[in-house]
Amino acid sequence: MAMTQTELLHELEPVVAVELDRHEKVAKEWFPHEYIPWSEGRDFDGIYGGQAWQEGDSKIPEAARVSLIVNLLTEDNLPSYHHEIASTFGRDGAWGTWVHRWTAEEDRHGTALRDYLTVTRAVDPVALERARMSHMEHGFATEYGTMLQQLAYVSFQELATRIAHRNTGRASGDEGCERLLARIAADENLHMLFYRNLLKAAFELDPSQTMRSVTDVVTTFQMPGQGMQGFARKAMIIANEGIYDLRLHLDDVLMPVLRQWAVFDKTGLDAEGEKAREELGQFLAKAEVTAARFVERRDERRARAAARR
Repeated sequence: MAMTQTELLHELEPVVAVELDRHEKVAKEWFPHEYIPWSEGRDFDGIYGGQAWQEGDSKIPEAARVSLIVNLLTEDNLPSYHHEIASTFGRDGAWGTWVHRWTAEEDRHGTALRDYLTVTRAVDPVALERARMSHMEHGFATEYGTMLQQLAYVSFQELATRIAHRNTGRASGDEGCERLLARIAADENLHMLFYRNLLKAAFELDPSQTMRSVTDVVTTFQMPGQGMQGFARKAMIIANEGIYDLRLHLDDVLMPVLRQWAVFDKTGLDAEGEKAREELGQFLAKAEVTAARFVERRDERRARAAARR
């Protein structure tokens, strides 16, 4: 019989304690203010009578700017994320300690990003604040109803966020921006390792139920920024620039984690577990075709644009 979610939470708690101890030993303390070029700042219009933001104030290319805004707005929704994981994992014991530690580290990311973008005038602060209000009012609620599904989701999502931050930094052409986003990405990688290792332990406890959860998430995965205004257009700009697209999602996010879990080598699966693995394989095969087609068409568009120039 499949274990209940409560039983799994209880059985995984010793693993949470071990992973929390490992995380605290390897995580590096850092301070947002050290990554901000405060001397570049100047007053905006309003109370202090400075200058309103203008398009020419930003040194960062449009695609990277769009990605920075998406990344920051995603970080801004932290209260909703905290509510979701605290409701699922609880606030007691090792689980609770992790929930609060994770929240504190994620909050640092939003603080640093907003300070950097504001001080360097990389984005319009009025538009950014309006977008923040809209996105946070929309909130975030997970579509996954079980603890295993949520563990699978954050395993992929944390790695996806790491990739998006690193590639945004590189696309910005700004040394300070790249340095900050590399620092944030390092945190996201540690978060991914925590969740990935927990789900690896879950495979040992209940392989079939865990396989079903992984398949459910992989085949329906969406980034948490899905609810923000104009997300589809923003995502397309980001994908066309090669900052984050299906090719990267498949090669750099899904497959490395699935290989780490050795999902296609698992033994001891029941009929439902085998069915879930078969569905997963079929989905990945279709995703490979779609990713290849997207890259091919993008290359063709770039070649036509280069020829026109």
